[in-house]
Amino acid sequence: MDSMKIISTNIISENNNKEININCPDINFSNDIIIDSYSDVYLGHTFIVFKSFNNIFLLIYTNKKRSILSYDIINKQKINEIKNAHKKFISSFRYFLDQMNNRDLLLSISCDDNNIKIWNTNKYECLLDIKNVNKSGFLDSACILKDNNQIFIITSNKTISNRQKAESIKVFDFKRNNIKNINNSNEDIIFIDTYSDNNLSKIFIIACTSDNCKSYDYYKNEIYHKYSDNSRSCNIVINDKEEIVKLIKSCYNGNISIWDFHSGVLLDTIKVCTTILREICLYDNEYLFVGCDDKTIKLVKYKKWKVIKELNGHYNKVISIKKIIHPQYGKFLFSQGSGSGPIKLWIISN
Repeated sequence: MDSMKIISTNIISENNNKEININCPDINFSNDIIIDSYSDVYLGHTFIVFKSFNNIFLLIYTNKKRSILSYDIINKQKINEIKNAHKKFISSFRYFLDQMNNRDLLLSISCDDNNIKIWNTNKYECLLDIKNVNKSGFLDSACILKDNNQIFIITSNKTISNRQKAESIKVFDFKRNNIKNINNSNEDIIFIDTYSDNNLSKIFIIACTSDNCKSYDYYKNEIYHKYSDNSRSCNIVINDKEEIVKLIKSCYNGNISIWDFHSGVLLDTIKVCTTILREICLYDNEYLFVGCDDKTIKLVKYKKWKVIKELNGHYNKVISIKKIIHPQYGKFLFSQGSGSGPIKLWIISN
């Protein structure tokens, strides 16, 4: 078993050129937990991990046969396979805990055939199948939204060529009805997510587009803020555990930018590397794990915004990173590279 321990590292501050010491968690590479996984695109969320409603710690992924496979993380075994789940390769997953109906919902996307499916992973049955979401392009991303005890699906778009106009953000109900569209100024959207601000009683849709990132007021159907730093966005996370709600996004130019979500003001920028950054994962409100096209995972110290370590071991672009915490077995980090290859397991300890 390969092993790697990180205790602390010294960083040279660009501001004062003095050496500072930043403590890091211990990170140990454990093993390639899944060896038959496959990712057809480079947009993250190519697998998902979660604690199920019946207390099973699950990893959901796909393979070249277009199956949806479930892996019990603690008992180290595959427990289910849905064969030929889509007609074409599955590009990404999203998870939603449906507390009203005591079930786990899994959203799966096939980018090439514009198809979304919703699965009940407790019974491994397909609850919803939305075909041909976009008439003139690709479907790169989608997510599940709860509003007034109803469940909706929010979809992205991507045109086939520059001569076409991008379609609007679409909102579907759980009966496959396209209940409304949100105008996105004919821009391609490669990643979409939602954020519910309980203090303001508002829901926002966040879209990473071909050259910026935007938030939309879900109820007003209009743009809320634009977070533009002249670089194509790839992935975002929202941190609302502090006084200021922050939007943190990864960019194609190798930067992470941090924004005040509600004012649209740029707070900080950090240069992570010179290659494209993919999925980012916020850990313990102290660190960011960043998947990079240089085949590494960069560990960034949150607030200090310093790259303090890189994890090696992938042979392709690192496109997806997930974490999960088990009360007995501790903190796990999972990572996946592009194409055919393993999903790696890392053990984290403070």
